[in-house]
Amino acid sequence: MSYQEHIEVVEGKQPKSKIMLYGLSTCMWCEKAKELLDELGIAYSHLTVDQLEGADQDEAYELVSKYNPDQSFPTIVLDDGKRVIIGFSEDELRALAA
Repeated sequence: MSYQEHIEVVEGKQPKSKIMLYGLSTCMWCEKAKELLDELGIAYSHLTVDQLEGADQDEAYELVSKYNPDQSFPTIVLDDGKRVIIGFSEDELRALAA
């Protein structure tokens, strides 16, 4: 099994960028980011890293550190890493839907 099998896809309008949100189940800002993306009605994928186990979790944390060496959450990867939003940034997330 791979962490990729745990990625959840939320359907919606196609945003300007492909959005992948890495978060934690205990992270208030991760939840706020998901709520805003839901409110905007745009499509995105997300993975709750701390709910993975073993090698899947190790692999996911390694991937997050590739985009965000501090491994803070949420880490929002756009267009497969062409751009990364670290933390909750309402303005940047809203701009994805504009």
